Formats: sequence, structure tokens, C-alpha cells
Amino acid sequence: MTGKGRGLRIAAVVVGLLGVVLLSGAFAYARTAYGTSTVSSSSMSPAYEPGDRIFWERVDGDQIRRGDVVVFSSPERYHFSGVVMQRVIGVGGDRVACCTKAGSQERVTVNGKPIEEPYVSGGDADGVHRPYDVKVPRGRLFLLGDHRSNAMDSRFFTSDHDGTVSVSAVRGRVTEDRTGIALFGTAVILGGVLVLIGVGLGIGAWAVRRRATRVPPAPPWPTQPV
Repeated sequence: MTGKGRGLRIAAVVVGLLGVVLLSGAFAYARTAYGTSTVSSSSMSPAYEPGDRIFWERVDGDQIRRGDVVVFSSPERYHFSGVVMQRVIGVGGDRVACCTKAGSQERVTVNGKPIEEPYVSGGDADGVHRPYDVKVPRGRLFLLGDHRSNAMDSRFFTSDHDGTVSVSAVRGRVTEDRTGIALFGTAVILGGVLVLIGVGLGIGAWAVRRRATRVPPAPPWPTQPV
């Protein structure tokens, strides 16, 4: 009984610690690799509507590409400390201009070439008839909202580095890939289960030990040695 109880105690500690390590590791990974926000405006509609929950992966500035949707912080522009979501139109070295006629539509050009923007609201790449021609400095980004007639983006801050944003202000890139998030959820569930199993084994070990150490009651009559 004592050996069995000892085995249960060891199993409880091992399984419980494994669960704690898995839980803490999953939360540490999620904290450093991902962030989450709720869309608060229609500036990125129709792709992202108010109330949508978005996930963004933390990336270095040199991983950001044209077309990426990023979240960034710019309290000096927007007068709040939260993140703003916009799309990368130009990266360092690009020349971004608006607008040129391509067929029957107005189009933004990057390095002199009209770009395809199937994501813009109503197919309107201009939105406010506010022309611009910007050479994006190295280490900065030119950002626009998808709903061009309802987005306070790089077009409206031309006095500040031609409206561009430093890559260091970017907090992450919005992702539709839920693989990492699903793995995090699986790790949390598995870690929680292991912790519960460890607790159960600990209770079992305590019960076994209690039975093994229980002293039998004295008989109600005197006994004589044989």
C-alpha cells in the first residue's frame, strides 16, 4: 500500500508539473507571438467591419510587405494609445501617387504602375479626391484604409513625413491563419487536463496513504499471549 501510494504521489507531481509547464508555455508563446483587437470603425470595410475580432502576429519591420494589413500605434496623430489598422500601400523606397485613370477607374500607382486593389470599398481607390505623390523614406510605410472615403490615413498627415509611419510603430500584421491560435488553444486544454489529472492522482495518493497508516482499533476484551 505504501509503495502504491508513493507511486501515485510521484505521478501526481510529474503530471501536474507537466500541465503547469504546458499552460505557462502556451500563454507565454501567445503573449509574445500574437495580439488581438476589436475593429472599432468602418475604415477597413468591407474586409473588416466594426465589431469584428482580429488577430495579429507580431513581426519585424523587414517582414512587412505591400498589401499587408497592419496594426500600429501613433498617439501623436490619433490622440489615443490604442492601435490603428490600415493597409500597407508603399514601403521604403516606393513612390506612391494618386490617382491615374486605368480604364474607367481611378487607380493608385506605386512606382508609376497602377495597382490592383480588389479590397477597396465600392472599387473607389481615391475616395476623397485628395491628390498625393509621396516618396516613402526608408524605414517607413505609406498606409491607407480600404474604405477610402472614410479613413484617416497617410493622406491626411502629409506634414508629418509625408504621412508615412515608422515601421517601429507597427505592432503586428493581421492574419487569417488560425493555425498558431489553434495550437495555443489545444495546449491550454491539454495543460488544464493534465493539471486536473495531477490533482486527482494527488488525492488518490493521500487516500491510499491514509488507509495504510490507519491504526486498527483495540479489541474490547483483554488478550493473552499464546
